[in-house]
Amino acid sequence: MEVIKNDAKKQVEVWLTRAEASCGTIRHGLKPLFSKYKAQGYRIAVFESGKRDLYASTRDLLLTNRVQKTPAPKQHTR
Repeated sequence: MEVIKNDAKKQVEVWLTRAEASCGTIRHGLKPLFSKYKAQGYRIAVFESGKRDLYASTRDLLLTNRVQKTPAPKQHTR
């Protein structure tokens, strides 16, 4: 587990491995951390390792975003 605190943005990131994400004891142990930073006005984000191929997932995401941002061809009306 890795915890990254950004005071300027009032943000805390918690990064969990697959094993940590699936462990109920570890997940339950995060509650005091959440309470502590929430009381100080921080936003908390928890990131968990995925099960899919990182390269293929990133490629697919980039291709999807590229297609969505491509403007549709204009149709001329007479």
